[in-house]
This record gives sequence, C-alpha cells and structure tokens, in this order.
Amino acid sequence: MNHIMKVVAALLLLSLNVSLHAQKYGDGLIDKTVAVVGNEMISLSQLEQEVQMMRAQGMASDRNMRCELLEQMMESKLFLMQARLDSLSVNNDIVEGELRNRLDMIRSQLGGDEEVEEYFGKPLYKLRQEWRRSLEDMSLTQQMQSNIMSDIPEITPYDVQQYIDSTDAEDLPMVPVKYQLSQICIYPDREAANLAVKERLLAIRERIINGEKFSTLARIYSQDPGSARRGGELGMASKSIFWPAFSDAAMALKPGIVSQIVETPDGFHIIEVLEKKGDMFNARHILMKPEYTADDRENAFRVLDSLKTELANGAVTFELAARFYSEDPATKTNGGQMSDPNTGSSYFEIDQLKPQDYAAIKDLKEGGISEPVESLDNEGRSGNTVYKIIKVDRIIPAHTASFSEDYDLMLSQVKQEKSVEAIDAFINEKIATTYIVIDPLFEDCVFNRDGWASKFRSRE
Repeated sequence: MNHIMKVVAALLLLSLNVSLHAQKYGDGLIDKTVAVVGNEMISLSQLEQEVQMMRAQGMASDRNMRCELLEQMMESKLFLMQARLDSLSVNNDIVEGELRNRLDMIRSQLGGDEEVEEYFGKPLYKLRQEWRRSLEDMSLTQQMQSNIMSDIPEITPYDVQQYIDSTDAEDLPMVPVKYQLSQICIYPDREAANLAVKERLLAIRERIINGEKFSTLARIYSQDPGSARRGGELGMASKSIFWPAFSDAAMALKPGIVSQIVETPDGFHIIEVLEKKGDMFNARHILMKPEYTADDRENAFRVLDSLKTELANGAVTFELAARFYSEDPATKTNGGQMSDPNTGSSYFEIDQLKPQDYAAIKDLKEGGISEPVESLDNEGRSGNTVYKIIKVDRIIPAHTASFSEDYDLMLSQVKQEKSVEAIDAFINEKIATTYIVIDPLFEDCVFNRDGWASKFRSRE
C-alpha cells in the first residue's frame, strides 16, 4: 500500500477526538498525551478508541497495529495543521453524510444505540460530537492532500514515454488479457415467473397466519442463505442498509404482523418485524426469487440459435441484430457492446466477467460468437436470469504495459507516482520543521519514516 493509500486508510479510521482530561481506562492505565504535533495533540485514549473502532468492525489488533495507527494519526495532523494555516473550510454536507453512514454502520454492527453507548462507554450525543469533529478534521485533511497533488505539473505524453523508457521492463506493470465483447440478450417470461413466485409466497404467508412458525418456514424456503439458517432473522440494523421498499415496509409493520409481498431488486419478500428502535429494526424475512422453466430456456435458445445462423451467413450484422432483437436496455442501444457498470470501460479482465460469460467465450477467437448461454444481468445483488449470445470483438493478450496499448494506465501510474512523491516530500519536510514530541511508550515502534526517530521525549 503506498503512502497516499495509507493516509487515506488512516483517515477512514480516525473517528474519535477524545477530550484530554486524565482518566482511567482499559487495564487501569491513566490517559495521557502520547504525541504532540505542532499545536495538535494525540492522547492514549484516542489511540485506544481507534483500536475499539477497528475491533467493532471485526479487525484484529496488536501492538504493531497501534504503531501504524499512531504514525498515520501523526501524519494526518501534519496535513490538518497546514489546512488550518491555509484557511481551508469544511464541507458540511459531506461531513453530515459521512456521520450518518458511520452511525448506521456501527449501530448495525453492535445492535443498536444502547449497545453503541455501552461499547464506547459514553452517550450517543457525545459520540456524535466527537465523530463530527473528527470528520471535519478529515475533510480538511483530504482537501489539503488534494491541494498538494493538484500542484503537480500536468503530465504530458512525453512524461509518460520518458517514464516507460527509464523503467526496467520487469518493473513495468503486467497487463492481463482483456476482452471487448458484445451481446444479444433475451429475458425469460418474467411476468409469468413473478406471478408464480408471488403465489408461492402467499401460500407460505397463509401458513404462518394459520399458526406455523415463520422461522421454520424461512429455514425451509427462504433463498437468502445468510438469514435462512437463522430462521430468516436479519439482526438489529439501520433501515438505511436495506432496499428502500424493504425498510419502508418493515418500519410500517407492528411487531408480530406479517407483511404483504414486498418486491426489491433481490426478489420478493414477506417480512415479520421482531423489534424496532428509532430508525432501526430487527426482522425476519423469507426471500423467494422468480424461477424459470425449461421452456423459457428452450424458446430463448431457439431464437438465439437462429440469430447466430443469420449472423454467420452475413444476413445481418451483430450490431444491427443487437439493436433490433436484444432485450437488454443497457447494451442494445450501442449495438450490444458490453461495458463494466462500475468503471464504464468496454474492456474486461477475466475476473471482471461473470463465470458463465467467460466459460462461453474463453475458447473463441476475435470475431467469434458463442453458443447460447444462460447467465445473469447486473440487477440487484445477485442478478436476474438472462439468455444470451456473446461476440468477441477484440482480445488484447497479456503483455507488459506499453505507450501505444496502455497509455491511460501508464498516465495513471505516472500521476500516482508523482502524487506519492509530493505527499512524501510534504510529510518529510513537515516532520523536519514541526515541533513534534512522541512519548517513549512507543520508542520500540518501527515507523515507516525515519524522521520520527529524533522526536521521542527522553525518559525522566
């Protein structure tokens, strides 16, 4: 992980600004200031509560982790000091959004407001204040980092070529094989499948109302493997982590009442709320997804086989056929060309392809068209069934990154290295010129930066 990513990771964890009054905590230790960076201080309790936050997220903790956290905290203080000197302002909208997300995550992890207060040993309003201050500091720190990186001169094609020419081939990134693909998709009869799954859920709901246990039927029928083994129970969590239709239905229910059928991108649910606390709830649900018949598959494959024959005969181009026949709205308008929904790139590495899609095209050459395949689209968490044929438009073999084939990748690499150099130079210069004192409690730490070694307070 490079230095920029380490600092960003630290900022995502720096969530608490604890008052510096002396107090006992943990194993009977007395709180004290363990580092002074200019006019900013870091207390032992701040560091330990960072550890608490990490544990709440399921991360293990040890002394090495404390050393890493302390170094990251001290680095962030250097950015924060400069941000204050430069009179940067906090983006309050981002801070409030991040605060809501953090509260929702921690409350869901620990089970509710009372559990959060017990875990951190202070009332929720106090935690809100501390986390808001921390997020405000994070906002300023990130802005300061962005300002430093924005001062880097614009990278030109000449800079990229110079970087490639001056770097040993074994040190240049290896680019894995990439595919550019197009598809023609046909969906099964969704209306009939949706009707069938609703009828099954209504029958299950009727059984629950007539006295059968929701939890027993959830274990048997629910298609949500995570909750099915727990009788459909989801655990106390913020409503914000669920699909809006699901959380709205759950929040409207009284405990013990079974909902009508609720549709989300994951499928169809019936819900029973067990407990509600403010905007959090614990509920059971039974999830069922539409299932398609052999006739659906056979009919779709027949159409796709016919289209493949027409394409092989040259009667129509793949692009025109996709525009006319494909039922996938995301690709039909651009002639079937597929793109990564996360990046927008039209090139896919193997691990970015759905297993079914890769199995269909792995033995094809450029221009080849697959046999019909049953696959999944990108809707919901698990995708909906879709039948398709896939054309391999282009294959870029695995290779060492080059200027002609991978300019964007190399431009990003050069920018990243220049950013790392700028951030490193800023931190090292500030360590050398800033008043910094570190408690000898941490003198055995092996920090990444040598400059910290001269900053330890002598033992008295």
